[in-house]
Amino acid sequence: MSAATSVDQQAAQQRNPVYRRRLALHRVGIALCVLAMAVGIAFLASILFVLLAKGFGSLSLALFSQTTPAPGSEGGGLLNAIVGSLLMVGVATLVSTPIGILAGIYLAEYGDRSVLGQVTRFVTDIMLSAPSIVIGLFVYAIYVANIKHFSGWAGSLAISLIAVPVIVRTTDNMLKLVPASLREAAFALGAPRWKVAILVRLRAVRAGVVTGVLLAVARIAGETAPLLFTALNNQFFSANMNAPMANLPVVIYQFAMSPYENWRSLAWGGALLITFSVLGLNILSRTLIKQTRQG
Repeated sequence: MSAATSVDQQAAQQRNPVYRRRLALHRVGIALCVLAMAVGIAFLASILFVLLAKGFGSLSLALFSQTTPAPGSEGGGLLNAIVGSLLMVGVATLVSTPIGILAGIYLAEYGDRSVLGQVTRFVTDIMLSAPSIVIGLFVYAIYVANIKHFSGWAGSLAISLIAVPVIVRTTDNMLKLVPASLREAAFALGAPRWKVAILVRLRAVRAGVVTGVLLAVARIAGETAPLLFTALNNQFFSANMNAPMANLPVVIYQFAMSPYENWRSLAWGGALLITFSVLGLNILSRTLIKQTRQG
């Protein structure tokens, strides 16, 4: 086909009223999409601007070296809340990671051929969409109400229940991306099924699985509602996981609603810490995903 013929066909299409109407609708749709994106980015930018403007002014050495102050007092920091959050998130990660990865391996290997696998996948989907406050109430009812006190263990249990389905779903999806030829080659060499699942399939997508763990940690790092019903809070420094424990989300929630300017300033500083932590985890996870796709 010559260039002149192609130009004539394009000119005929442009004169076609149906083509012009579709082109106009296409442009309107693109414009609405761009407008919606711009509105969303504008709101996000405004939130980040306010957070940076108010949060940076609260950053100091005392924020990381002193405990939360008493009502109406000056100074203080968030040391007890930072340590409490690190302990509870760390314990929840240690609990949820092996459970989530092993469950994801089971779903990838047997999920389509067993009733238990189908039920597990269904329950995982429900837990992914379950409100975090419901999970907090569940842990309160089965654990806190029976031991008669709040504790860091209860908080870790609550947020681990939020992290497990994220890791399960990510591991399941990552393992399904492994080429069938790789599995068949391992089976042809006489490798048992469990070795193929762990040493071949899981190793091939380990970066993607680690990404799922990081996304789960980012998800639970800022959860407030479950910790209100399980770990509660503690004004003093404590590393005792069997007692009420301070944590950043709950401290931010309580300090932001207080009438004391010092507490509100600390709340902004804590919010900035959580935001940058979650941002760093998301950047790291996206970097690992990019490396996995390139590999």
